[in-house]
Order: sequence, then C-alpha cells, then structure tokens
Amino acid sequence: MAASAGPLGIIAGSGALPRRLVENCRAAGRPVFVLALQGEADDATVADVPHAWCRIGAAARVLDLLHANSVTDLVLAGGVRRPSLTALLPDWRAAKFFARVGYRALGDDGLLSAIVKELEREGFRVVGADDILGPDNLMPVGLLGRHRPDDDAKADIEHAMRIVRALGALDIGQAVIVQQGLVLGVEAAEGTDELLRRCVALRREGPGGVLVKMAKPGQERRADRPTIGLRTVALAAASGLRGIAAEAGMTLVIDRAELVRAADEAGLFVIGVAGT
Repeated sequence: MAASAGPLGIIAGSGALPRRLVENCRAAGRPVFVLALQGEADDATVADVPHAWCRIGAAARVLDLLHANSVTDLVLAGGVRRPSLTALLPDWRAAKFFARVGYRALGDDGLLSAIVKELEREGFRVVGADDILGPDNLMPVGLLGRHRPDDDAKADIEHAMRIVRALGALDIGQAVIVQQGLVLGVEAAEGTDELLRRCVALRREGPGGVLVKMAKPGQERRADRPTIGLRTVALAAASGLRGIAAEAGMTLVIDRAELVRAADEAGLFVIGVAGT
C-alpha cells in the first residue's frame, strides 16, 4: 500500500505489535506519531518517537492530536480492554458517537468496525498492521518449527476450530483451548493472554491441550487481526499446552524467528491451519 506524505499515526494498545510498527517505519524512513492509550500501551512503545498519551474516552483530544500532527494514514494496533461506560468517562465527542452506534449493543468487532468508520469520516485512511509490516508477517499454512501435532492434538485442533467459528459468529472471541476433547476455556473480554493464564488451573492429567486462534467471520481486519507472539508461546508453555494452531493468512505472527526458536525450545508445535 502506498504511503501518504505525513507520518503514520499509530493508536497503540498493549503488546509488542505497536513497537514493531514503529521499528518497521523507522527502517523504511517513514515518520510516525504514536497515540498511546493510557493503561494499555507500554512505555517502550513510545521510546524515542513523537507521541502523546491519551485516555480511551477522550475522543476529541484523540482527533485533535492526530490532526495536529498531520496524520492521514492511521493504524490501530495492540490489545485494548473494553471498559464499561462508567469507567470509560466519555467526553462529549465519544458520548455522541456511542449514543449513535449503541455501545452496549455492539460486540467487540462491531464496535471496532464502527470506530474505523468514524475515523474514516474524520478523513483518516485506516490501514491494517499487515499493510505496514507486509504479508510475510502473516501465518502460513503448515508448521513453523520442528515440532508437529500427533493425531490426538490434531483432533483437539479440529474440535477447537469448530468452537472458535461458533464464538466468532456471535462476536465473542478469537481463541479457545481444548485438551483431550475437553474445552478448558474460551476467549471473551479478557483476551488470549488471560485465557492462557486462567487455564493453568484447569488442565487435566495427560497430554497437554492446544490453543487455537482464528478470525471472526466478517471481522474488521484492519483493527483486530488475531495475533501470536513470544508472549503467546511463553504463556502456552507455562499453561502446559502442547501447541498453538492459528488461522493461516489471517493471523499476524510477531517476531517470527524468535517465536519459532522459543517454541522449539519449549517443545511446542506452532501450525497454520486453513480457516475453511
């Protein structure tokens, strides 16, 4: 995708993805402006780059900062925990938006789609993280690394994929953990990292389970692609899982070479599976 003349605007949540976007732009000689969300973004994300911190509910300030820094292309990257309206403390601009779209009536993907449309109405061109990082950062079909699932793990993957499709159709989550045919946990508002932590106490004796991540049907891919990275591998290993399966062509793989090394050392398989 052709870059605009101005800096790339990055609305940054948690995790490694926002910083990888910064580093990619720096290597390409493209300026960036990072709008770091308070309580979500890491300090390392904004190190040595033009940035500002802003709370999620301050929509008017968000838009003013982006316009003031000549942002035209904009990417939403990183995890964001969805707060209640009470905790959100929306300013007048956010309150007007939520009154129009119905904050409580929308699932996470529905809300993200509405936010993307609102940003486009404000004149921004919203792009996906994969447009910036390139297609090499998407999960391929097949194995990454030297470990492979056995027949029992393949059966767990297939079962988990059916469940994730059902969850996605209801705009609930992108991930599920299955062990020996038993669903240990499904992703909801807590996100994948907390799902993995929660399932530590739920694992059964015997061969470990699998984590499966897939995109929701009709998902707004520019704002919320399924993503795996080094932290996913570390938490999966700590949870006693045997491997990770992610939808090929849809899932972002952050720090791929390091992820493969970590998975190989932990004895985990990582595999890209077709979504249909």
